[in-house]
Amino acid sequence: MTDYNQYKSWPFVEAKKILKRLDTEQPKKKIIFETGYGPSGLPHIGTFGEVLRTNMVRFCFEKLTGLETDLIAFSDDMDGFRKVPDNVPNKELLSKYLDYPLTSVPDPFNKFNSFGEHNNAKLVEFLKRFNLPFTFQSSTEAYKSGVFNETIKKILLNYEKILNVVLPTLGEDRRKTYSPFFPIDENSGKILQVPVNEINTEEFTISYIHEGKTHVKSVLDGHCKLQWKVDWAMRWAAFGVDYEMCGKDLTDSYLLSSKICRIIGSKPPENLIYELFLDENAEKISKSKGNGISIDDWLKYSIEESLAMFMYQRPTTAKKLYFDVIPKNTDEYLSHLNKWQNEELPDNPSWHIHKNINPGYQSKINYSLILNLISVCKSNDPNVIMGLIKNYQTSFNPVELDYINRMISCGINYFNDFIQPTLKFKIPNTEELSILQNVVSEINKIDATAEADEYQSAIFSVGKNSVFKDDIKSFFKLIYEVVFGQENGPRLGSFIKIYTKDKTIELFNSKLNV
Repeated sequence: MTDYNQYKSWPFVEAKKILKRLDTEQPKKKIIFETGYGPSGLPHIGTFGEVLRTNMVRFCFEKLTGLETDLIAFSDDMDGFRKVPDNVPNKELLSKYLDYPLTSVPDPFNKFNSFGEHNNAKLVEFLKRFNLPFTFQSSTEAYKSGVFNETIKKILLNYEKILNVVLPTLGEDRRKTYSPFFPIDENSGKILQVPVNEINTEEFTISYIHEGKTHVKSVLDGHCKLQWKVDWAMRWAAFGVDYEMCGKDLTDSYLLSSKICRIIGSKPPENLIYELFLDENAEKISKSKGNGISIDDWLKYSIEESLAMFMYQRPTTAKKLYFDVIPKNTDEYLSHLNKWQNEELPDNPSWHIHKNINPGYQSKINYSLILNLISVCKSNDPNVIMGLIKNYQTSFNPVELDYINRMISCGINYFNDFIQPTLKFKIPNTEELSILQNVVSEINKIDATAEADEYQSAIFSVGKNSVFKDDIKSFFKLIYEVVFGQENGPRLGSFIKIYTKDKTIELFNSKLNV
């Protein structure tokens, strides 16, 4: 039986943190993981990443302990609608509903009862698309059904203690009006941010002045919404959450909510602070802006497993999330998958992506190679590309066939949209021309039936016997820029086997004006 305690990949490190918090005297029957989503805009790729990463930690925890777990995908859909997103229709209609709960704002797409419900449905749809196990929880439903009532009572009973930890974090003006409770106006339906004049811990009500009149409102059954940092602590306590990760921008909020959670007698969850995704301008990706790239964008240009690879890698390091990272992540995923044979490899990223079920992709065909074949063939016909690939590998298992067909389809989209418009072929100088002609000469000497490594070695030898002998990377860059019109390219030995020796020589000569 595998001892999973020995593994050090980051999901195992996180899972061991949860293990340390468990009370052996009063063990829990189920360990609760949570992810939070604010449906003020369409779910973006960062939302998906948080659920995927949390599920990776959850799987490792199950392997370490054998305990039952659940992951609550919590939607804060009772939050106030503060800003009209840039990437939705009917903006004028939405602008009339600022400060309303998101589940009271009309759906600008006219498909659901509210904007909150629309965005919740989108969240559930793409989590199911990736087969991520979760239990969806609407904030509105939890408030109105009374699920939160007992914990909200604790908030009111500890009202002054909570104020004492929150107020020092606020500016002077906000301190004068702050209350953890936002009453819902019974006439307009708006969320009111008003000072609370009095609390009643027997009736569990608050009193406040609105439009010149004193109102008394129950804090239970969804008549009030908690300010979100208090709300976060409240739901940790209500659901008994053991683990929740969050972005770096919420570091201070996590610390404050943890203090509130302890005040009401509960233990805050273990936590990972992950770095944020940045768009091409190094700006934070935002739901309301709709910047960066969407899940649909990524899946147009690569296989879904490559997106999981991107999410797995270095969660505490800021990463640019834009189209140019897609090919590299796809090939890195395939490289890790190739290394995973029959044995368990719990520190291999593909082990986490596939939850210890090896799909069985052992082909050396990768995405960069496919992109370069599309480039030199100038063909949008998948059958043409697959025909060339069969020069290198004649038989495929069903998984390999599925992967390669998906990569060809995505590769054609990627080439047409990003590579073709930027191709720039270098014209070699006299010395470079002579070196490249030597490459062609060495390729020509090799038998057409030779293996890819023989071609690769011959080309490498030309570089080592040239002015590039101490900078072989620049030697290959020269070949790629002259022959492929790009700074990077395929492993040439494999490319020659696929494209064939004769066609490769013809390709080189066409770029050398021979």
